[in-house]
Amino acid sequence: MGSLDSAAGSGSYKRAAAPAPVPRTPAGGGGAARRPGVRSRLARFVLVDKVDFLQWIGTGAAFFFVTILVYTFLPGSLVVENPTMLLPSRRASGGRGRGGTEAVLPRGLGGLETGEGLTFEPTRLRDKWARERSQDAQSLAELGRPVKRVGARKPRLALVFGDLSPDAIQLQMISVASVLEAMGYEMKVFSFEDGPCSSIWSTIGIPVEILPVDTKLLTSIDWLDYDGMLVNSIEARPVFSSLLQEPFKSVPVIWTVQETSLAHCIREYKSSGMTQILGGWQEVFSRANVIVFPNYILPVMYAAFDSGNYFVIPGSPAPAFQADRFIAKNYDKDVRISLSLGPRDFVIAMVGSQFSYDGLLMEEALVLQAVGPLLQQYPSENSTQTELKVRILTGNQTDKHRIALEAIALNVGFSRGAVEHVAVEDTDNLLAIANLVIYCSCLDEQSFPGVLVEAMILEKLVIAPDLGMITKYIDDGINGLLFPRKNIAMLSQVLLQVVSNGELSDLGKNIASVGKARAKDLMASETIEGYAVLLENVIKFPSETLTPLSAGEIPLPLKQEWKWHLFEDVKNLYNVNESLADCKMLQKMDWHRNRKDDPHSITPKIDETFSAIAWKEERANGIMSAKMKLEEEYLKERSDQPHGTWEEVYRNVKRVDRMKNELHERDEKELERTGQPLCIYEPFYGEGTWPFLHQSSLYRGIGLWVLQRYPWRIWSFLCSG
Repeated sequence: MGSLDSAAGSGSYKRAAAPAPVPRTPAGGGGAARRPGVRSRLARFVLVDKVDFLQWIGTGAAFFFVTILVYTFLPGSLVVENPTMLLPSRRASGGRGRGGTEAVLPRGLGGLETGEGLTFEPTRLRDKWARERSQDAQSLAELGRPVKRVGARKPRLALVFGDLSPDAIQLQMISVASVLEAMGYEMKVFSFEDGPCSSIWSTIGIPVEILPVDTKLLTSIDWLDYDGMLVNSIEARPVFSSLLQEPFKSVPVIWTVQETSLAHCIREYKSSGMTQILGGWQEVFSRANVIVFPNYILPVMYAAFDSGNYFVIPGSPAPAFQADRFIAKNYDKDVRISLSLGPRDFVIAMVGSQFSYDGLLMEEALVLQAVGPLLQQYPSENSTQTELKVRILTGNQTDKHRIALEAIALNVGFSRGAVEHVAVEDTDNLLAIANLVIYCSCLDEQSFPGVLVEAMILEKLVIAPDLGMITKYIDDGINGLLFPRKNIAMLSQVLLQVVSNGELSDLGKNIASVGKARAKDLMASETIEGYAVLLENVIKFPSETLTPLSAGEIPLPLKQEWKWHLFEDVKNLYNVNESLADCKMLQKMDWHRNRKDDPHSITPKIDETFSAIAWKEERANGIMSAKMKLEEEYLKERSDQPHGTWEEVYRNVKRVDRMKNELHERDEKELERTGQPLCIYEPFYGEGTWPFLHQSSLYRGIGLWVLQRYPWRIWSFLCSG
């Protein structure tokens, strides 16, 4: 994709330096004199009577047993298969529309070690933007004089959604749109389903239009009226049926994808041989100028559709939405039972990176060892009292990983069953009942983990290593606690400060309370400013538009928080089955495509039968109407009709012609040039204009003002054509 560095030379995979060679002892001198003494001591040790032959056998067997144990359970071993991570390919060239291939970390490098990380860099997009800026600067230099822009209208943006239900993407885009409107943009919202958020958009002054839900039809919207489009969620995919056709192929499109449902279906599509569905999604992903993801794991999950247009704007209110949903529910008792926890257990949740790497087991073992001193505060024999339980959130867990961690936990002093793994699907449940959360991954990533944001919203004490992306948002002792990543043993001292007598101390509760207040709008400014910068790079504003404010000119109070106050009346209507709705939308679109492409389907035959019946009825109706018209004409010719004088007839004919011309020229597209001395007609070409048939004209009139006043408008129009 030209986005993720996957080569060893890129600096993503750092290895420790090789040990320095041991200096040789110079020949002669003391070295030669010591050899006989060494040989004699070794001989005495081997030949001594106290060393029995069976002792030698026992020592060797113990050594080989330990070696086999280490090679079996320790990650990073040469015996165990190295874990692989599917990454988007880094292509230096290749046209748009070509599918991304899957590259695997070289086996010589193994997996990622502790503290190392992968960096996402949208190199192809940045190179493209830099090249376009250079070309624009060169054109201005060749012109020899600055170009004056006299804007006649605001830049227009179209925001497209699958539905208007109150969810995280609606909150995010309403917050972004409020800032864009203050910057000078004019926007309109399009959605395939209405919802409670329609009133919120109207409140902030942005009109809403509902599009037809049928995915087979092209939308009858002239997207050329907009300078750019912000498409949100995979449910808005039907809008691309028009954007893939002329004349709308040139409209800039920024598509925000936050769902994981489609990524989970990619492997199923491949295994089932659904190449047409994969090709359709790949074509849609390639059509967008930029695909925006809210985190750095989604580009990896969607690597199969990568065409070099992936971009990450970190931050989303989704974790806060998830937390609010759990706060409103009475979940504690049922969740504790499902996670094998008692009602009074003190629960420590260990969470980590979404990426898998070799150092993960080592980090979990070190954190468990640091938690060990807390066991002295919990009497393990009496089950009626509070017990210390540790639950580790894990993704792809292997049996070897589980067995090794159980052995480590028993060695630290935990009882059997006190340390268990929890699946990713139970992330919300685990964070909801945990007393404190420890981020045990020392993998240096590029954005703040969303799991920590959700934990802070739930008012849980967060303890994390002092990584760069962690210290940017957590102040040690204020809204969280930090421990040195190079000395995880210091975690024990941090835990003893906030856990006393088997309960969370007042200090820990105060820190968790401050963390909740700060986490609700965490990374909001980075997200809003990221969209403003992206629009500056993607959209080329025509000469007749007013220049909006730049991202650096956004007032700080506007971008510091999400617009939570606008969702107070509709937050209880949050769609709790969001992932299920995504799957239903995917099944609906893919089912239609399968039925259309399946040669064994009986649906085409049924459609053909009904089409034949419809044609027969239409033909009979046409013959009947033609007979009736002929009869009416015969009756009119035979009846006497007063026509008046020739002047009246001439006047009536002229009036009819004048009304016909006015009706023809006064449609929606030509009102823009009414009353202007010069007009250039721009015809529409392509399948995208077929829905306009019998609705409006297939051309638009572009009016030009008086040449003496604005001669640059003609020049800009001719250059843009």
